[in-house]
Formats: sequence, structure tokens, C-alpha cells
Amino acid sequence: MVHRVSVVTRVAKRLIIGNPVRSDRAGHTLLPKRLALPIFASDPLSSVAYATQEILLVLTVGGTAFLYLAPWIATAVIVLMIVVVASYRQLVRAYPTGGGDYEVASKNIGRAAGVLVASALLVDYVMTVAVSVSSGVDNIISAAPSLHSHRVAMALGFVAVLAAVNLRGIREAGLAFATPTYLFTAGVFIMIATGLFRVIAGDKPVAESANYNVHVHSGYGSLGLLALCFLTLRAFSSGCTALTGVEAIANGVPAFRPPKARNAQKTLVIMGAIATSMFAGVTALALISKVRITANACDLGGFADCAHRPQRTVIAQVASAVFGGPHSVGFFYMQAATALILVLAANTAFNGFPLLGAILAQDKNLPRQLYTRGDRLAYSNGIVFLAVVAGLLIFIYKADVTRLIQLYIIGVFTSFTLGQSGMVRHWNRLLRTERDPLERRRMVQSRAINAFGASFTGLVLVIVVITKFTKGAYLVIIAMPILYAIMRAINKHYTRVAEELTPEGRGLMLPARNHVVVLVSKLHKPTLRALAYAKATRPDTLTALTVNVDDADTRALLADWERLNLPVQLTVLESPFREVTNPVIEYIRNLRRERPGDVVSVFIPEYVVGHWWEHLLHNQSALRLKGRLLFQPGVMVTSVPWQLASSQVRADAEPPAEAPNKPRPPGPSSPPSAEEMVVKAEQGV
Repeated sequence: MVHRVSVVTRVAKRLIIGNPVRSDRAGHTLLPKRLALPIFASDPLSSVAYATQEILLVLTVGGTAFLYLAPWIATAVIVLMIVVVASYRQLVRAYPTGGGDYEVASKNIGRAAGVLVASALLVDYVMTVAVSVSSGVDNIISAAPSLHSHRVAMALGFVAVLAAVNLRGIREAGLAFATPTYLFTAGVFIMIATGLFRVIAGDKPVAESANYNVHVHSGYGSLGLLALCFLTLRAFSSGCTALTGVEAIANGVPAFRPPKARNAQKTLVIMGAIATSMFAGVTALALISKVRITANACDLGGFADCAHRPQRTVIAQVASAVFGGPHSVGFFYMQAATALILVLAANTAFNGFPLLGAILAQDKNLPRQLYTRGDRLAYSNGIVFLAVVAGLLIFIYKADVTRLIQLYIIGVFTSFTLGQSGMVRHWNRLLRTERDPLERRRMVQSRAINAFGASFTGLVLVIVVITKFTKGAYLVIIAMPILYAIMRAINKHYTRVAEELTPEGRGLMLPARNHVVVLVSKLHKPTLRALAYAKATRPDTLTALTVNVDDADTRALLADWERLNLPVQLTVLESPFREVTNPVIEYIRNLRRERPGDVVSVFIPEYVVGHWWEHLLHNQSALRLKGRLLFQPGVMVTSVPWQLASSQVRADAEPPAEAPNKPRPPGPSSPPSAEEMVVKAEQGV
């Protein structure tokens, strides 16, 4: 049964992940720009689908009167995008190793700042998966409202599919995700061109919600200047979700084909140009077609069955208005492409998170398992961990984009600000030694770009924290310091362990003597094998040790010992309370006290079983003893396995086990019995 389960597991793994890839094939997984763009830029490109919506959701809290602010807010977001892209071009040129903001902050500000950036990015990557997948599900529901009740299950299913595809490797993920990204980009530009052409032709598109009234929230009817500024800043902070994922290219430079830095810079510029153009176009069409959308559907006057019927997303309403209604081919194309790109936008995080986790693990800030590559040369542990945590968030927040979005972008703007501040210090350091006038001019220009970027993103970070704090952002502000403290604790642990394990320069120190103890419960073949192996190590002393928990059993053991005339002393420990572990531990400790310069080696016979239920019937006392002995200084523990017949089914390359009573033919390949091994070991002394 276990064998069949093992085979099924291996077959399923190969079907999902594929065949293993040799380590020397890592170069073949590097990405050309046409694949790097959909892999690393799908998140900022897909944010077009909800960034405009988030601005409108905030502004309509006060009714439609405040929608006149939307163009100005969108313009500010576009300017911010241009500044961030320009800043990251300098970062990629200076630090092409893939550490991104983490590496920049660590080297130029300090290790603590680097770990803070890392904690912010890790949180943001998790949120990217949760928000992108949930938003994708929203767009599917916009086209098929009957699926509303299956929102959470659909989102979790998409996360599982993304994880499985990424486990197959970066290049395979790029091939799978390139087409949907380009289909979405083409669809948005076609929609923008069609909509603007209709406006020029005098046939302005009208959204299905254009005639709905928006109920003004209490207190928003007539805002003072301060309140109006706060509403504007809150809408701006929500629109800044358009910038999420920009840092992924800087973190993923090692995945590009040579020249890595140059290709990454070009991809970054292409991504910025496409993202800003699409964001501007969608926002313009949403305002032209008079899209109305609110956080609570029942705030829309005239929206039927608001308690159970979901609103269509902004991009869905724009597509419907431009292409001729919710049953047009263009509408369904846009919804399909939008849903795909939003779900696949999470792939940016599935590439960035494992890579950053591997770098952090290499720097001893996260468990070393995150630095391990899987069968397909992907950082599999990081991929699985990201999928699990993002899935938990989706389950807890019911895949609700409006609730999840409040936890978003704080992490990414923290990393933006610290990363650009580190770049300013980087250029300052280089300028102290650089003498070439042309190179100095380039450095001064780069420093100015990064300084402006640090100031701008720092201001945005303050705005985001203030405006989103009470909406749920406080959870991220709490999570980041906790993650920071965990990483610092892990680093201290690894540093302490490394110091303890570092040789002191005295060379190989041999123990004075080696005292071997073989644990005995009864006299059977596993015991004889353990005695034989122990004797073969040629110890200074060899003791067979048993614990008397039953007088009759102990007397029978002594009688068998004398009958076989074994050349090893059997020591019996008394245990009036029928406890086995503590008497053995105390005996070993006494040996160590009497001879502190010696080593005590403990041999433990163990059964190897083939069925899961057999583990419950054997080896429990051996496991407890082993666990206690491992904590004793100067004590070496050796397990001596005895394979039961049921374990032979697990050995794929071995022939079936022979019948226990079937005689073995003589020959040089016939292994000696356990009794013969004991005798031969004795003769060899």
C-alpha cells in the first residue's frame, strides 16, 4: 500500500512539476525581454484594472461632486510612476545582482534598514497575490454574476494553479503567462482607441451606471478645505496601487539574459510607458462615460437588488460602454483578458518573493531552506510558502478586494523610500573618489533623480499611512516590525551557531578513549547485528546495556546471553518504577563524569518497517532515547537498522525479500549472519 502511494505521489509530482533539470542547465532558464516583461511587469500592468476604480471609490464617498478631482489625482499618480521608473533605472545600473532595495539599503544605510526593506517587500508580495487574484475573480463575476457565491473557492484555486506553474520553473511560467499579458495590453489599447475615436466622432460612450445617483455619506455633503485635502490624499493613496510591482524588475535582474542590467532597464522603461498610457486612457474613459461605483452597492440610487447583486468593475463598465453593451464580443474579450492578467499578475510576486527569500536566506535572515532550488531550478520552498500565506489572507478576508486593498502598497512605498535614500548615499560615496568629469556628471544626474524619488515616495508613504491606517493598514504596520524582529532573531541564531562551529585552529582532536554502549531489550537478530557493528569499530570498552523493568524477562535475557556465550558483558540497570529512558541517561552521564576526555558511543537497534501503522508498534522507546541522548555532550548516537520483510516493498531497485526460512546458497556474495558477524568481530580483535 505504501509503495503504491509512493508511486502515485511521484507520478503526480512529475505531471505537475515536470522532470528534474540539471544544475548546469540554469543558464537556459534566463529570460529574453519579451518573456521578462509579462513575468516581472504583469503586476503594474494589471493594476490598470483597479487603480482607477480605487480612486473613484474614495471620491464617490462624497457623491459625484468630487469626481472633478480624478484627473488631477491620476496625473499625480502618473508623475509618481515616471519618477519611480527613472529612479529604478539608476538602481538597476548600480546594483545588477538582484538584491534591489534590500541590497541598496543594506549596503548604504545599514543592515537594519535592509531587513526593514525586506520585511516590507515580503508583506507586499503576499498582498500582491491576494489582491491580484481577488480582483481577477471580481472581473470574472462581473461577466458571470452567478459565480459570486464561489468567490473564495475560485481565488484559492487560482493561487494553487499559479504555485504549480511556477514550480515548473521561471521560463515555463513566462511561456504560460506571456500571451495573456499581451492580450490584455492589446485589448486595453484597442478599447482606449475605440473609445476616444467615438468621442471625437460625437458618439460618446455611456456607462451602464451613468444615470445612477450616489448617496452622499453623512458629513461629506459640504467638506471644509482640510477635509477636502484629506479626501484627495486618500484617493491619491488608493490610486498609487498602480505602482505595485515596479520593484520586481530590479529584484529580478539575474533572471535576464546578458547584458542583464541593460535588458532590465529597457524592460523597466517599456513597462512604465505601457502602464502609464493604459492608466491614463482607462481613467479618461471612465470619466467620459460617467462610471459610477461605490464601496457599498446600496449607495447607488437606482441599482436594483443591491444587497445581493455585485457591481461591475470600472474596467468592465468602460468595456461595456465602448464595445456596445455587456453582451458584446469586445466586452467578453476584455473581461476574459482582465481576469487572466489580474490572476497572472500575482506571478510577479511568485517570482519576486522566492528570489528575495533566497537572498535573505543566503544572508542568514531567513531559514536556509528558502535558498534551496527545487527539481526545476525554482526556489520551491518560497513558492509554496507564498501560496499558503496568500491563501490564508484570501480565506480570512473572503477575497474582498476593497478590504484587502487597504493593506496594500504600504510595504512597497517603504521599500521605495529606503531604497532611493540608499541610492543617494551610494552616489555620494562614489562622487568622493570619481575624477572623470563625464562620469561625475552622470552620477550627479543619477543622484538628483534618486533624491527626488526618495522625497516623493517618502511623502506618498506618509500620506498612505495616514489615510489608510484606520481602514486596516495598521495590521501591515504591526506585521512589518514583527517580521523584522523574526529575521533579526534568525540572523542572530545563524551567527551564533556559525561562531560555535568554527574550528579553533587546533586541528583534529582525537578522544582519549571510545566507550561503546549497545542498548539491549531482548536477544534477537537486531541486537546481534548492533553488537557486531559495535565490535567492528574496535572500541576501548564495549558494554551491552539493558534495563530491568520485568524480573522474568530479565532472567530470560540473561539465560539466553549465557547460552549463546556472547563475548560482550551485559550490564543490567535496575528500574523500580519501570522507566527505561532515565536510567540509561544517568548511566551515560556517569561514564562521562568519570572520564570527561573520553567519548561514549551508543548503538541503538531499530526496526525499519514498510507500513505506516507499523511505526506505531515499533521504535517508540528507541526514538525517545535517541532524542534524549542527542542533547548529551560527548555522546555519539548510532542507529543500527534491521529491515523487516514489509520494508522491502519500499526498496524500488531491490528484488523481493526472500522467505525467512529459505536457505541462502553459499557464495562470496552471501552476507554473513548476525551471529557470524559477532564471532568474526571478536576474532579480529
